[in-house]
Amino acid sequence: MADSTNQPLIQVEGLSKSFGSHLVLKDINFSVSRGEVVTIIGASGSGKSTLLRCMNLLETPNAGHIWFHGEDLAAERVNINRLREDIGMVFQSFNLFNNLNVLDNCTLAPVTLKKMSKAEAEEVARANIASVGLSEFVNAPVTSLSGGQKQRVAIARALCMKPELMLFDEPTSALDPEIVGEVLNVMRDLAESGMTMVVVTHEMAFAKNVSDRVVFMDQGVIAEEGTPEQIFRNPRQPRTREFLTRYLED
Repeated sequence: MADSTNQPLIQVEGLSKSFGSHLVLKDINFSVSRGEVVTIIGASGSGKSTLLRCMNLLETPNAGHIWFHGEDLAAERVNINRLREDIGMVFQSFNLFNNLNVLDNCTLAPVTLKKMSKAEAEEVARANIASVGLSEFVNAPVTSLSGGQKQRVAIARALCMKPELMLFDEPTSALDPEIVGEVLNVMRDLAESGMTMVVVTHEMAFAKNVSDRVVFMDQGVIAEEGTPEQIFRNPRQPRTREFLTRYLED
């Protein structure tokens, strides 16, 4: 749960992003407190993933600021690679190295970027691989794993950098429905451990039951945000109600 005594861990101010003439994000203001779990929901094309990718500069904003550790990630001279070490990212398409086994996928970045010794990196990796329920696959080639297992490895790999913030970009959208639950359970455990998380998702049950706060995006703006109780039981904006109609009826 969020620590309300602290300044936001990450704060987005006046963020705008265009691709050519298409304005995807329009003056976004958004912050996440330490220990908070925030889910971002909305229709495809509403700007959710672009916002997430701007938060660690995988996409470069056209305007605005992203404050993290008191530094503006969008500033020209900031050491983005150093700050990015503290922001874990899990993609919908896993982005694992298929030529490496599970353990080597998890130790590569800590050894090369954080300059951990191989022994320390392997110790950290084994603990994180165990935390996602894959100890028996530690030496397996990632090409032998199911989609759900690959995504759990991707989560373990991100955790090996000891991040302060975890970003999840639709982490279950590429998975078969019957294995979505195994990834969501790992994410739920991570939330309960106190990890600060921002999750772009279409999994409404996760948003409702695990989030501290839900952000609804529509056409490049934050149309509404609030507690899961408020967003799912009594949304204020007609567009939010329209988006949630099918879920609310269920």
